[in-house]
Order: sequence, then C-alpha cells, then structure tokens
Amino acid sequence: MLSDPHFLLAAAIAVIVIGLAKGGFAGIGMLATPILALATSPVQAAAILLPTLIASDAVGVWSFRHDWNRRIIMIMLPGALVGIALGWFVAAALPVAGIMAALGLVSVAFGLWRLWVERGGNVPVPRTSSPIIGALFGLAAGFTSQVAHAGAPPFQIWVTPQRLPHTEYVGTFSILFAIINWAKVPAYMALGGLTRANLTISAALIPLALLSTLMGVWLVKRFHSAQFYTLAYILMVGLGLKLIAGSF
Repeated sequence: MLSDPHFLLAAAIAVIVIGLAKGGFAGIGMLATPILALATSPVQAAAILLPTLIASDAVGVWSFRHDWNRRIIMIMLPGALVGIALGWFVAAALPVAGIMAALGLVSVAFGLWRLWVERGGNVPVPRTSSPIIGALFGLAAGFTSQVAHAGAPPFQIWVTPQRLPHTEYVGTFSILFAIINWAKVPAYMALGGLTRANLTISAALIPLALLSTLMGVWLVKRFHSAQFYTLAYILMVGLGLKLIAGSF
C-alpha cells in the first residue's frame, strides 16, 4: 500500500490536515478520514489515522500545556468517555449517516449565526451554559469521535461562545481530544483495526503528522483572537456542509 502513489497522496493530504488541526485549526481534522477513504476503506482509513492523531496530540498538548481551561475539560470529559463507549457498542445499530447529517445541519446553522452576530468586528459578551449541557456536548463529541473521528463540532458549538483566549481554546481542545483518542484505542483493538499492517503504515506517516502539527502551532500563535474565531466559524460551516454531503 505504501508503494501505491494514489494511496500515498491521499495519506499525505490526510495527515497534513490532521497536523494543522492538532496544531490549532480545530475541526479540520475531521476531513482526514474521508480524504484517506478515497484510497482505502473508511474502516481502514480510521484505523490508520488513529495513531497519527495520538502522535499529533502529543505535540499540541506540549505546545499549549500552559493554556487550557480545567473547568471545560472536567465538564466535557465524563460525557465524552460515555459517548466513546456508546459509539463502540451501539453505533452499528444506529443510523450513523443520519446522525452525521444532523450534526452537520446544527454546525452550519450555528456557524452562520455566530458569523452574523459578530459581523463587522462586533465581539459579543462571553456566554456560558449549564454544566449539564456541556456534559451532553461532551457525550456527543465522544460518540462522533469514536464513529468517525468527527468530535470537533460538538466541542465548538459549546465552547466557542465562551470566547476563551484563542490559545486557551486550542489548548483545551488539544488536551480533551488527546484523552479521547487514547480512550478510543481499546475499541479499535477490539474491532481488529490496529493490525500490524495498519500500524506499519501509521508509523510511516507519523513524521509528516508531527511536522504538520508544528506548522499549525506556528501559524495559530500568530492569529489575533478575533481573527481566530472568525476562521473557526467559517470552518464550522464548511465542515458541517461536508458532514451533510458525506451522509448521502
């Protein structure tokens, strides 16, 4: 497979996307599995990419280790772990395509609404909501991450209105999803995805993932918070449309 130019091109693009996402451009990483699935099965693509996600997480966590929000992690993580378990045990019996489409619709609507609210540089007052709501979004993030490496939209929908400093936002995202991705390992092992062949391919892709993550860190630290959040909402709309398109 590593000698197939078509696969290598798809894998390189997917891993660069992962690296940029883990370096701070939260959300675009969910494009990686569909990109690699152009050259192999979606199941194998997800399994190959999980170790690269974990490796990139390490760079993101180290780079933003001083900038993260403990409260958000503590609220979302328990629900995320429950969501991972649900994704493992019951996803095969659920209409995953329908769930992804619904998530895409919510992401598009939310992203467009926030762009309208913040048009012309208007920065709204930070908003928080009940920890119970945060836990439910954590559950959604864990579930969608388990079934499709697509956990970013629930995180974005709950956390972006809180208007954290953008490096704190990225650090919180990095730490939460580093834990989530490690928690997904037992499920992928049980489902037979982490074979020697897949892990060999993953190992060959990890250096590119690490370099791309460092590039993402370098870029995101040069953004102002207002620019970062505008980009985050634009990405939410684009990724939401991708979720909707991919569900058909």
